[in-house]
Amino acid sequence: MKFTIAVLPGDGVGPDVIKEAQRALETVGQHFGHEFVYKPGFIGGISIDKFGTALPEETLENCRKCDAVMLGAVGGPKWDNPNAKTRPEAGLLAIRKDLKLFANLRPVKMLHMLENSTSLKPEIVRSVDMMVVRELTGGLYFGKPQKQWRTSRGRNAVDTMAYSEKEIERIIRVGFELAMSRRKKLTSVDKANVLESSRLWRQIASEIAAEYPQVKTDNMLVDACAMRLIQNPSYFDVIVTENMFGDILTDEASMLAGSMGMLPSASLADIPSGNNSRAFGLYEPIHGSAPDIAGMNIANPIATILSIAMMLNYSFGLPNEAMAVERAVLQTLDEGYRTKDIMTEGTKQVGTTEMGKIISERIKD
Repeated sequence: MKFTIAVLPGDGVGPDVIKEAQRALETVGQHFGHEFVYKPGFIGGISIDKFGTALPEETLENCRKCDAVMLGAVGGPKWDNPNAKTRPEAGLLAIRKDLKLFANLRPVKMLHMLENSTSLKPEIVRSVDMMVVRELTGGLYFGKPQKQWRTSRGRNAVDTMAYSEKEIERIIRVGFELAMSRRKKLTSVDKANVLESSRLWRQIASEIAAEYPQVKTDNMLVDACAMRLIQNPSYFDVIVTENMFGDILTDEASMLAGSMGMLPSASLADIPSGNNSRAFGLYEPIHGSAPDIAGMNIANPIATILSIAMMLNYSFGLPNEAMAVERAVLQTLDEGYRTKDIMTEGTKQVGTTEMGKIISERIKD
């Protein structure tokens, strides 16, 4: 089978880790008889430097014509001026909105060989295996008005957290459908004691829960969820939440897996189910651009490689190929290979390129 992928390396370590993900994909193609065609594009700071915009129309048009999108990372101190007309992150928000990528899936799982890579006790993180479902195209990051202004009393700013019933309902259903395929437990996270948008969120979540009696459901305030993620993370199976809460909670949860360099993500325009076994999506590691280590052969490519495993599964309908990539990652870690961020005593440190090469060599049909 032939698949066309838009490749947006972006900034910082983005090109470093994307290169290793492509290496893994090429190995998958060789073993399973698939062809992957790559269509390069620009996004983020490098795009601002080249075109004056964080997301050129040419990049968007390219993505629309492809089966899926691979993205590295955006941003860096070079573009951090708060007075700048455009910032790299604007490209990320724009591509999500334009491609209607409303459902962000972030699996968080503690692999047994990395139990000592976190700052938490092994017995706390040992059973961690959750999926965080983050609404990606609404809420505080997109609500209007969103502006700064000055009055005689000083400077002011406003951001608006806005959600419609339709936006909430579709992401909540994603969470329940995923829960049905997992341990049948869902936690809906909000701030209903303060925010009107969260009160609507909780109402709709409770209504939809009645349609899934097999799923044990609870509603939890975001601050309580943040605390329980550290106290008792194995409590969670599927977490579903709005955009900003999901952004913060998944970065916190990444520490449960040993490093942000271990966590993949999928941003989908639909959820594959039944006869619709493929969905258009954008796949990226959840870590940032880490410009301080860009080009130094230090970055962990595993999150990006696991992201292409999600792409094989969700966008290409190739679960066997996805599992082959996941098995290769596990075998590599079992053999003791580590990048700097997950090093522990007695393991073997390797660089970005070597880690990618070792994983690819272990991909088998």
